[in-house]
Amino acid sequence: MLELIDICFTRDHKKILDHVNLQLEKEKFYAITGPNGSGKSTLAKIIMGIEKPDSGRILLDGIDITEKTIDERAKLGFGFAFQQPVCFKGITVFDLLKIATGKEIKKQEACSILSKVGLCALNYIDREVNNSLSGGELKRIEIATILARNPKIAIFDEPEAGIDLWSFRSLNRVFQQVQQANQGITLVISHQEKILNIADWIILMEEGKINKIDTKNNMISCIFQEAKCCIGGGSDA
Repeated sequence: MLELIDICFTRDHKKILDHVNLQLEKEKFYAITGPNGSGKSTLAKIIMGIEKPDSGRILLDGIDITEKTIDERAKLGFGFAFQQPVCFKGITVFDLLKIATGKEIKKQEACSILSKVGLCALNYIDREVNNSLSGGELKRIEIATILARNPKIAIFDEPEAGIDLWSFRSLNRVFQQVQQANQGITLVISHQEKILNIADWIILMEEGKINKIDTKNNMISCIFQEAKCCIGGGSDA
């Protein structure tokens, strides 16, 4: 179990997270949604260790990991996919997948991983991870690296951002597979109804606080009919 206790975070004198308490259980798929600026992405970064809370604690299976770095959390089994994927000049897709798995793998294994995110391995395995790839291609390669690691806690920050419709359909199939095979904790920040519909639990954030947590069936109608302000694009705080 991953537990956040009384997490607060302020940036430029503005309170981004206001006493957030949250428990995430293994083998569950969670989606966080809410208006832009509600603190979703900041919460994800604090879980990963990219940002540090001003106060509060983070526990993993009862052990306090609040002060652990990104690298230390990665070794504990955390994986994070950014809203805007990072390019790696001079590193091929195959190299990146080997780094992600932490071991020597054969190209056949790497091809199998790429096929899970809808990429033809022959066209990508030896390509450099740079700006010659489209946003959708980079996003799917980054997700492939998370799948390759098989993390205990997988965090995806608005995976649909900046990708085309075909890539989004492929992405949605990937998350359906992740949900079905989930043995750890999967946390996806999204505004998209198709992704929210895959989740076991939906977490609604507003103004730096968790407004409501409930099952997908109970939350979908509330979010998309009564809280249309939760739907939007662009970056989040």
